[in-house]
Amino acid sequence: MSNPKELRQYDIDILQLENKHYDFHFEGGNEFFAALDQNLISKGAFKAKVGLDKSSTMLQLSFDIAGSYELICDRSLDPFEEPFQTKEKQILKFGDKAEQLSDEIEIIPWETATVNIARFLFDFIGLTVPMKKLHPRFRTAESDEEDEEATAEILVYSSAKPEENAEPEVDPRWEALKKLKNGSKGS
Repeated sequence: MSNPKELRQYDIDILQLENKHYDFHFEGGNEFFAALDQNLISKGAFKAKVGLDKSSTMLQLSFDIAGSYELICDRSLDPFEEPFQTKEKQILKFGDKAEQLSDEIEIIPWETATVNIARFLFDFIGLTVPMKKLHPRFRTAESDEEDEEATAEILVYSSAKPEENAEPEVDPRWEALKKLKNGSKGS
């Protein structure tokens, strides 16, 4: 993270929290994306509701994030705004040393006083970025073309089905080899 000062607003002081449920609300804009060392999203805005369930052994975080970001169309290179919404979960277990066990579970040291959720917010937002970035004006035409291609493939497959009673065609080369094999047995 290149600008930790900008990202401090995403700190949650967990040391003073009792073992119960809490709701936090966060917002971010272009400054949030600029403060991170990444080149996936440069412009955007979001609102996030973060639920935190604290117990003596772990923190369970639930994220409900909605907003939009600017993407560049793969086809026309025109910028466009893409809306997104996502719900994710993250578990932070207390332990002796910091360690990531899986995408959803991390261990944080017992003495951790503050958790910064900026990385989680960005990771979850980044997961919503489509692989194929198409400007909305191309999407209906693209999906129509894909539907036509799928229909054509189905027609080809259905017309290529062999009849049940018909004998399969045998390659003439195999017939010639069978004759050679059978001819050597008869000698």
